[in-house]
Amino acid sequence: MKVGVLASGSGSNFQALVDSLHVEGSPARVACLVCNVPGAKVIERAAKAGIEAIVVDHKAFANREAYDTRIADALTSRGVELVCLAGYMRIVTPAFLSKFTGRVINVHPALLPAFPGLHAPKQAMEHGAVIAGCTVHFVDEGTDTGPIIAQASVPILPTDDEAALTARIQKEEHRLFPAVVRAIATKAVTLEGRRVKRTQVIA
Repeated sequence: MKVGVLASGSGSNFQALVDSLHVEGSPARVACLVCNVPGAKVIERAAKAGIEAIVVDHKAFANREAYDTRIADALTSRGVELVCLAGYMRIVTPAFLSKFTGRVINVHPALLPAFPGLHAPKQAMEHGAVIAGCTVHFVDEGTDTGPIIAQASVPILPTDDEAALTARIQKEEHRLFPAVVRAIATKAVTLEGRRVKRTQVIA
């Protein structure tokens, strides 16, 4: 399965996907990266991995729909079958989702439906939660509201600050995200309407 990754920043989840999937016998491989921020570190990571980076600055477009149509066409022309949002700091529009119905997934640093949106670890700490974590979910038109595929929990320690908790959550993201991609590629995870069907435990 050809995977397209959308990312905006340093690209640690992009790197985790590459490291996990680019091995012998893998059912999926990262075919290309789309980045909306020229100069982002993830572009350098793609170059080192020999993966095509498509850099399209969203600021050059009149609206979100025009930008999303442009990048959807780029992914389609490269045969991408699954799209992974990996630190992609934009909400995708129906113009994009309609081209990849049921084939866009995201990783979020919280146990959804709790703490959607930005700064999820900070939200968890401010609310006095004792457990945080990450969620991989299918993407719909809302903000972190799509059907949940898999989750991993992370305890919030008394000594944690936002940076320490975020770092531990990211370790789980780097493990869980590629596992979900492999499960989708082998059809161990499928989506029917809003119902996620699993034939194996993803952990």
